[in-house]
Amino acid sequence: MVDYYATNPGPIEDGVLYDQDKHVSSAVWEGQERGALRCHEHTSKLDQWMLTEKQVELVKKAGFGYLRMIPAISLDNPLISALVERWRRETNTFHFTVGEMTVTLEDVAYLLGLPVDGEAVIGVTYTSCEAVCIKLLGKAPDSGYTSGGMVKLSWLKETFSHCPEDASMEDIECYTRAYLLYLVGSTIFSTTTGNKVPVMYLPLFEIFDEAGKYAWGAAALSFLYRALGNASLRSQSTISGCLTLLQCWSYYHLNVGRPKLNHDPIHECFPFVLRWKGKQSSPTSNRDVAFYRKSLDSMKPTDVDWCPYSNISHTVIPEHILRSLILGRSKTMLICYDKAERHLPDRCLRQFGMHQTIPEEVQKWERKSRGVDGGVDLSAKMESELNEWSNRHLYIVEAEEDVEESEYMQWYLRITRKLVGRHVPISSEFQRMNAALREIAHIADTVSTHGMDDQQLQSVTRIRYITYECQRDQIASTVVVATNSQSEVGKRARGKERVRRKGMGGKRKRKEEVEQYYAAGIPMQSRIPAQTFDADPSHLYHVGSEVDNPHLCITVSEDDHGVDDIDFCEDAKEVDESHFHHLAGEEDGHLSSEIAENKPHASINVVVPQVSHETREDVAQQNDYGVLV
Repeated sequence: MVDYYATNPGPIEDGVLYDQDKHVSSAVWEGQERGALRCHEHTSKLDQWMLTEKQVELVKKAGFGYLRMIPAISLDNPLISALVERWRRETNTFHFTVGEMTVTLEDVAYLLGLPVDGEAVIGVTYTSCEAVCIKLLGKAPDSGYTSGGMVKLSWLKETFSHCPEDASMEDIECYTRAYLLYLVGSTIFSTTTGNKVPVMYLPLFEIFDEAGKYAWGAAALSFLYRALGNASLRSQSTISGCLTLLQCWSYYHLNVGRPKLNHDPIHECFPFVLRWKGKQSSPTSNRDVAFYRKSLDSMKPTDVDWCPYSNISHTVIPEHILRSLILGRSKTMLICYDKAERHLPDRCLRQFGMHQTIPEEVQKWERKSRGVDGGVDLSAKMESELNEWSNRHLYIVEAEEDVEESEYMQWYLRITRKLVGRHVPISSEFQRMNAALREIAHIADTVSTHGMDDQQLQSVTRIRYITYECQRDQIASTVVVATNSQSEVGKRARGKERVRRKGMGGKRKRKEEVEQYYAAGIPMQSRIPAQTFDADPSHLYHVGSEVDNPHLCITVSEDDHGVDDIDFCEDAKEVDESHFHHLAGEEDGHLSSEIAENKPHASINVVVPQVSHETREDVAQQNDYGVLV
């Protein structure tokens, strides 16, 4: 029995994943590989900042006492890229074979130690850096270090990484604000520019005690959701956001690419991201995107740890973090300036030790952009989103009793994209399709038309037209068009001859003739234009399975004149004429062909059936995306 998902990766019902055509998984299925994403995060230089004790105190007041401990983990770009292929921006979840999963506010609290409860991170936008930098940092960068409302991370590090011991309190605060801007710009708010951070975050650090009241963890998750959603589009090649959070989340939850732990006391420290600090012993040199994609496509329930933190002692977790963990189950809106993303824990209840039910339909929301205007307070533009966040404690997802998860999985398999990579290569599927076409053509050729009425005869004839036309197109697609490039010729030769299709004007004329036949109401089997190909017997040779017909191959005619100069190749001394059956001319529907033998340039009159213009376009479209049978 053929696996249904071998030919249809989903979704079967597109009500949930309505943006499938834009998703990278569609491109991968069509054979368009984009390779590993470029990952932008800059934790490697954080240890070059030498903070004084007074600075550390201010950093803790601002709510970043644990984030500053984030380790410089080597990012596994192929693993991250494979995870992105499973991310769906319609639901803000990963769609795995076992069900949906996501990075929740609980994960952010456990892994990064950031506050996930508090005021929304939102404020005023800027299009220039000078004024706000002079006010809050005491100096402004040169124009070469700025770009609109963004400043280079390198300028912050070069200018503020060493605070003088005799610095005044005002200077200490300026140096600390610069560090905090660098910290968020290289971790939770890293951008695809790679080396810049918006200065709009600076005013939030003006008063350190006030900065500690913001829900920085919720903002970090909103930023990561938006980055994952953007990177999941087939047109993208980069990803930003807190990728250390994403990678460590994967290590905790999935047995895919997980390195072996070095058992050391530091691995029981908080935040839990420290468990993966240092070099890992697991080899990743030979693990590319395809390796991880295959692992995720074949992932089993035993490869998932739904509640990885349950076995870790919570005595090391600060009390304020423990109190906020309930927001991991809050169905709310996450906000980071213009980035508002839905937090939907009801779609991954098993991550909270609950049975999964069929979730509610996701309400679509507008993904806004702050634009280029400076001095704009985004609070007015995000009123509905802010109201949703303010009610975050009112929408805590609770467990349901007597839940049958099989119902969920039956629903889930209909709405999800189960596979990203093909189990069978496209080339193999083409071969299988061609074999099926040959079988259909053979049946249509050999079926007796005796006793059929005109409509039945026309149907049989149309089947013949379509199958022969598809076979001809597939033969053309398996041989290489000759080019002027020497390198291309070298790559594509390899024993195969090249074909150059010519006579496009003649083809258009023949299409018009066919359409005229239909318009005139004349049965097409009585009006079939024939195509004649000149063949040089010296070019006839056996090519095995290189083309659809094992007895035929096609070579280039060097003559620049004529229509479709194609040479047919003969296996040994005999060609089975059943392969050249004409679609008309015999009562029983068999076709005939005349082959001239033992002549220097024999003219092989092969009549190739034509189909309507619409049919040709349908076939071409199928060929572009790969036809599954």
